[in-house]
Amino acid sequence: MEFIPALPTLAAFALAAIALTLTPGPDMTLFLGQTVANGRAAGFMSMAGASSGIVVHSLAAAIGLSALIAASPEAFEVLKWVGAAYLAFLAYDVLRNGSGLTGDGQAASRSLKKAYLKGLMINLLNHKIILFFVTFLPQFVSPSDPNASGKLMFLGLFFLVIAIPIVIPMILGAEQISGFLKRSKRATRIFDWLFASVMGAFALKLLATQAR
Repeated sequence: MEFIPALPTLAAFALAAIALTLTPGPDMTLFLGQTVANGRAAGFMSMAGASSGIVVHSLAAAIGLSALIAASPEAFEVLKWVGAAYLAFLAYDVLRNGSGLTGDGQAASRSLKKAYLKGLMINLLNHKIILFFVTFLPQFVSPSDPNASGKLMFLGLFFLVIAIPIVIPMILGAEQISGFLKRSKRATRIFDWLFASVMGAFALKLLATQAR
């Protein structure tokens, strides 16, 4: 199949994707935070939302939109500030309303929907994801390749195939500590402040990112 890169290219991409997946980021923080606060279903839903965002970015990269946004200083700046503002909002929200560790089961379906949307938005608004698709993926595809668009799309989806099996055990592991946190108000508040601090740090890190 012409849209599948050669095996050595796939092997090199797989190693790089594993390293990137294991690198902490706002999406990973969200997966684990949602799991601890609302259970593994919420963790998996936030992962599904973030994965949907990756699919959207893969499509955008395949048709050149990601490169266009990254090449436009104005569009890049807008996306950078919107993304950082969203991370800051997540930090503010958990400090104001709590992470959900003390919530009841009545809002379970709403929390799952929110978890999915948070996962989706955290990747759609993350301009570093665009840079990933603009600078990282093209290293594995020749610009002169007539099937470059198809291969970019394939690699974007292949990234999910690699990342999801790595993330799932992390979510299941995070679920194990949720019971302890729910029994301790002090531990719950510490968790809320930790989550908010990490999200705030990622917001500042995003603002420091340059398009080039």
